[in-house]
Order: sequence, then C-alpha cells, then structure tokens
Amino acid sequence: MGKALCVALLSVFSAILAACGLPTDWLEGAPPPPVENGLTVKVLAVGQGDAILIRTPEQTILIDTGDTSETGRLRAALKHEGVRRVDKLIITHPHRDHIGGAAMVFRTCDVKEVYDNGQPTSTNVYRDYLKTIQKQKIPSRTLRDGDMLDLGGGATLRVLSPTQEMVDERGMQNGKVNLNLNSLVARLEYGDFSMMLTGDAEIPSEEGILRRHSPETLRCKILKAGHHGSKTASSVDFLRILDADAVLISCGEDNEYHCPHPSVLARYEKQELDVFRTDRNGTITVRTDGKTYSVETERGERSGVEAKS
Repeated sequence: MGKALCVALLSVFSAILAACGLPTDWLEGAPPPPVENGLTVKVLAVGQGDAILIRTPEQTILIDTGDTSETGRLRAALKHEGVRRVDKLIITHPHRDHIGGAAMVFRTCDVKEVYDNGQPTSTNVYRDYLKTIQKQKIPSRTLRDGDMLDLGGGATLRVLSPTQEMVDERGMQNGKVNLNLNSLVARLEYGDFSMMLTGDAEIPSEEGILRRHSPETLRCKILKAGHHGSKTASSVDFLRILDADAVLISCGEDNEYHCPHPSVLARYEKQELDVFRTDRNGTITVRTDGKTYSVETERGERSGVEAKS
C-alpha cells in the first residue's frame, strides 16, 4: 500500500473517531500528510532566533531551531504543523539562537539526517548537540560551498557558503572568532522559484559569495534577511545582485539588538523590497508551484496573501 494512501486512510479513520467522540491521541505518531504539490516554506515565529520549516512532496526539512529560551514556541509550532519526522535538520551555525531548540527536536521528532557547517564551539548546547547525534546514531555531515542537497519532489538546496578555507580560518575577525561569518548560506530552488537562506551571514560573507558566484546563480524571488536584519548584513551590493521581490525577517518583539536596524530597513526600501517580519506578522508562509508564489502572514499590516509570478 502506498504511503499517500496510508496517510489518507489514517486521516479518514481519525476523522471518523473524532466524529464519534472517541480518542485519537494514539494516531498522533502517524506522519502528517505530505505536500502533494509544490513547496511550502514557513519562517516560524520563535522570537529572536531562526527556525525555518520546509515541506516538499517527499521531505520535511528544518533549518535552525531557535533559542533555548524559545523552545516552547518551536515545540508548539511543530505540533501545529503535525511534524513528527524531520528528514533533514540543518544547523546554519552553532549560536544558541539557531541551535538552542535542537535538543527538543531530537527528543520529540524522528530526525533522519543532520547537516551543519562543521565549525565547533565550546558551549554546553553545542556539546550536547554532538552527543545526541552520536548517541542516536543519526547520520550527519558538514556542508560546503558547491554542495547540493536533494530535498525531494524537484526541490534542491544549493550551498553557497562557507568554503573549507573559511572554516579553517575559524571566522576570525579583529582577533576574535565570529561564528556568523561561517554561517551556512544556501539558495532554495524549485522550478522557477528561488529563495536565499542566509542564516546569520554578515557582509564579509556576502562579499565572498559575490566574488565566487555569478549573478545568475544568486538572483532569487525571496531573501531571508541575514542576521535578523542586523546592520552587519544585507549590504547594498548583495541586495542589488539578488534582485529579490521580498525579504523575510526573523526577529523578536522589542528585541535588545534593535533588529531589524533602521539603516537596513532603509536599504530594503531603496531596493523596493516587500518587507515581512515575524515580530509583527507572526509566522510567514511562502507557497509555490515552481512558477508563481504567494506570501501569507498570521497577522499585522502585511497579513493575507500576495501572489506573484
């Protein structure tokens, strides 16, 4: 019996049980219905951090897991989305606001593969992350510029940064290690649609990407703002080459870092980007069939659906 048919039968059976007033908790372990057509990307509202859920017809991918202090938000979001299995968990870099919820994800989801940038740090959160991967015997690998990940259903992830040389240099900046510089940057591709996923990459990383890659491989429909809209990212040249229609900013309400920075918002406005932000709009959802796409928000001034080709 095919997986899609099994899921459909389980859904029908669950509806019948619910209509009869019978419990359905025992069915919660069943996988959620796959995205039958197209690609869905959700920038989850998890405060001052990143957590991006990608669904293809074949796989569920989670990029980053938010901060340790926002684990409850991430757990609620994944439960709302019916996520019990994560085919690919991708950690852009080991800062707490990107790796903090990993322990909860390992505990509550069946994680099949883990990917990261391979740059270590000395925090307890990172050490526990490595121990869990080893204990659960989850296949893992590092990603480098030039790698391609098959996300199923025709969707791919093209890695643009970091290079091995960058990781070997440990992201040194002014005599100190800056983990943001080696954050994973990748272009999500599905038909004619593309989205740039930047983690916390900063302007030096953007400059390297512009040197190593042609404009044709960088242009995209949507940009996920680097470093939560901080002034350390989203350079004028980077925005100009990407030539995106919209930018999605993952940031917390009234955060102490003043993200997104007014100067960066001014750059977005000059580039004529539609701006969506999780602190005002809640979870931001992008849906595409590979030709057209729409952006939906939970609330706020940009709430609703905007469809573009």
